[in-house]
Amino acid sequence: MGKTLFFLVFLCVTLSFSQSKTFEISGTLISEDENLPLESATVYIERVKDSALVGYTITDKNGSFTLEDKTADTQLNLLISYVGYKTYSKIIKMDKTEINLKTITMQVDDNALDEVIIKSRAPMIIKKDTLEFNVKSFKTKKDANVEDLLKQLPGVEVEEDGQIKVNGKPVSRILVNGKPFFGNDPTITTRNLSKEIIEKIQVVDTKTKSQAFSGEEGDDENKTINLTIKEENNKGVFGRVSAGAGTDKRYEFAGMFNRFDNDQRLSVLAGGNNINSPGFSFGEIRKMFGGGNSRGFSGNGSFQVDGRSFGGGQGITTSKNVGANFADKLGEKVDLSTDYFYSGSSSDNVTSTQRENILPDSRYFTNSESRSFSDSDSHSANMEFDIEIDSTLLVNIAPTFRHTRNQTVFLRDEASRDELNTLTNESNTESTVETFGKNFSNDIEVTKRFGSKGAYLSLAIGNEIRKRESNDFLFSRTNIYGDSPDEIIRDQFTEGNNEVNNLNTDINYNIPLITKGLFLNFGYNYSRNVQEDKQSTLDKDTNGDYTVFNTDLSTDFEYINEILRPRVSIRYRNKKWSARFNTSYLYRNLENRDLLRPQFSIKRKFEAIELGSNFRYRFSPKSSMYFGHRLNNDPPQLRQLQAFQDVSNPLNTIVGNPDLEPTNSHRIYMGYNTFDPQKGTGFFSRFSASFINNQVVSNTTIDENFVRNTTYSNVNGNYRINGNLNYDKKVKLDSLRTLKYGIGIDGNKNRTINYNNGILYASNVIGVSPNIDFTFTWKDLMEFRPRYQINFTKNTFGIDSFKDREFLYHSLHLSTATFFPKHFEWRNEIQYNYNPNIADGFQKSSWFWNATLAHSLMKDKATLTLKAYDLLKQNTNARRTANENFIQDSQSTVLEQYFMLSFSWKFNSLGEKGEADDRRWRHGV
Repeated sequence: MGKTLFFLVFLCVTLSFSQSKTFEISGTLISEDENLPLESATVYIERVKDSALVGYTITDKNGSFTLEDKTADTQLNLLISYVGYKTYSKIIKMDKTEINLKTITMQVDDNALDEVIIKSRAPMIIKKDTLEFNVKSFKTKKDANVEDLLKQLPGVEVEEDGQIKVNGKPVSRILVNGKPFFGNDPTITTRNLSKEIIEKIQVVDTKTKSQAFSGEEGDDENKTINLTIKEENNKGVFGRVSAGAGTDKRYEFAGMFNRFDNDQRLSVLAGGNNINSPGFSFGEIRKMFGGGNSRGFSGNGSFQVDGRSFGGGQGITTSKNVGANFADKLGEKVDLSTDYFYSGSSSDNVTSTQRENILPDSRYFTNSESRSFSDSDSHSANMEFDIEIDSTLLVNIAPTFRHTRNQTVFLRDEASRDELNTLTNESNTESTVETFGKNFSNDIEVTKRFGSKGAYLSLAIGNEIRKRESNDFLFSRTNIYGDSPDEIIRDQFTEGNNEVNNLNTDINYNIPLITKGLFLNFGYNYSRNVQEDKQSTLDKDTNGDYTVFNTDLSTDFEYINEILRPRVSIRYRNKKWSARFNTSYLYRNLENRDLLRPQFSIKRKFEAIELGSNFRYRFSPKSSMYFGHRLNNDPPQLRQLQAFQDVSNPLNTIVGNPDLEPTNSHRIYMGYNTFDPQKGTGFFSRFSASFINNQVVSNTTIDENFVRNTTYSNVNGNYRINGNLNYDKKVKLDSLRTLKYGIGIDGNKNRTINYNNGILYASNVIGVSPNIDFTFTWKDLMEFRPRYQINFTKNTFGIDSFKDREFLYHSLHLSTATFFPKHFEWRNEIQYNYNPNIADGFQKSSWFWNATLAHSLMKDKATLTLKAYDLLKQNTNARRTANENFIQDSQSTVLEQYFMLSFSWKFNSLGEKGEADDRRWRHGV
């Protein structure tokens, strides 16, 4: 019966498709007042009977447009929207396949204000640097969230982990009515806010508060998305709770409560699980298996949300989290935003490693087995005050507080053998480390505008105080064999105290040479970083107490990095292009005071010029290009300058080099982006190259027992070149089915100058990674998305005895979703990886399959979900790491197969109608 019903539905839908016919509507827009073509006007057509959007496009620089689509209707409503002009409307009879409207004159709207985006049904509006989408124009499933909505917008890509790109550029912030929503983690916003409450989505270049207030250009490499909520939808409560239990004692729970009352906003969340998930993403359908390390591919197994950690360590992590966010407008002049987070986690991990160490004339092999147990707690609080004294003066104050505790137990066995499989050294290590950290920082910024031509003065001061205390109990046994055998036993306690005090001040004065066009900017930056690091190591005495001070393993440093940087820049912008050139002169004072070994204290002074420039050109609202150059200067790290012998690792003695020079790097970058919403096409390209002089590298020599001695040296000749090309196209097969496909290629070429057992040489790495993906969507029925990528890597070396190496890696990902029968949703995520280069004993290939079956209940307010994780029991994180000095294969603990039944319920008392006030957004981005 079910198959028959599905066949009948399929037949009816197919017959309806056959009634659709292709049409093309064209014309040219001119303004009534100036008789000039209007670029970037939105042209769209709707069905007459229900105002459903059929298609849309935007006009080019000549005011021309061509709108192509399919319809079975006999007439459609054509509308044209442009800021400052009355909306044009005309009923079009669809009795022809090609309809030329010739010239259309747009009438001036005397009631329109240029600085206000007019309320309109247009699906997309381009105004200056703002791209705005009307949510009603983009259809999604009934209970869609913001992430589902974003996937429907032209030029917007949403990755599986929730990361968002707009026209190829990453989204760094998502705001709600111009304010942060739980910090800067986009997934909390996109996966928990319902599409129903959103009216418009606005996209701009990311700006600081000062940049937005002063009218400065933002970061064109990153985008900010603002979600405007309808006014009547901005009052009420909404949220969700969920819980699940599974096999192998797996569990998860999460809850989120939100109360919106116009300017006042309160949100509370809590969660916990033992499936390597942050615990509150509510991904019961799409991201039901955790946010980053449930497969074990991540290198550290921790989750970072707006700088806060949710879980730590590789392996299996159990986490718990509680957070609250509050935002309000205090009077007419002050905006307040504050949040608090608590996160706790414990993890267990076992790692096996095999490393082939490459020397100019030989090889040796190191195998290790390690296990770690980690337990951590973190409390953090953030506040932000925006105080608009008047229309020309803005003060921003942002203090933050953090307290952390971490305890780690670490066990490791390691052994090295030569090419004849002769044991040369081995070690066993047991350590228990407990650390406590406190952090306070505060940033204050004052921006003053002068007149309306673009003049402003900004002052900024920031300070940071970090304190960390540690207690480390260590027992290790190291055996060195060969002609001079030795055994080193350490049983000791180390008390550590680290304190960092940072001060940073900055002043900017912007002078308009041409009103809102050409600007001259003078600035001055002063910063002082002071770091105190004391490690007191005590050996056991004859009574078994830790009382014997070990000078060789103790340190007491004070490191000072002071910078004075005057700068000047000139900037020009108009409607088509903008350019900036800036230069600064760097005065740097470095001082390293060794209070335990005064003879190793050093003091260095450096001077350097730093340069920066960029250029952007808009060919049209649909396409643009950019390029730029940067010259930076970076000092050596403290540990690289310290001249004393660090013998904390018996198999590797490290001595710093106080004569190291700062590193200079030249970076050039460029890109070209174009998209056409009418044709559904997008092309994005990027290229960058960095050339590095005085790069600081390790210089290690190894004796016959494979015991290492390491120092640091400056080298010249390093470079990194990389780029990518991506093309995608969305084809509307009919009113219900769409096909989107994309092809891309990433490439890189790196040259690294390094030392191998005291011999200077160059290694060259060339990598190419083509990829292809398809997405087929049948509205309300199914989604099908396969993706394939292959990585080619070739390593060549400047030492004759080193063999060139080639690596190959395949990755295939398949996502499927079906939305029938009604109220059911079945999703599958299948990943295949193949690495033929990995060593014997490690898994070379794996199929990883997750599945969920969800059933909507209680009028779509609740969901019952059955999850299956790693159906094929092939989850692995075996990986190969290769560089100029070694090839390493490793494998760690991963989350294994489980099944889980979970239930979630969402509630929402927000209104359904209204209009958003986006004045705050104007000042907040």
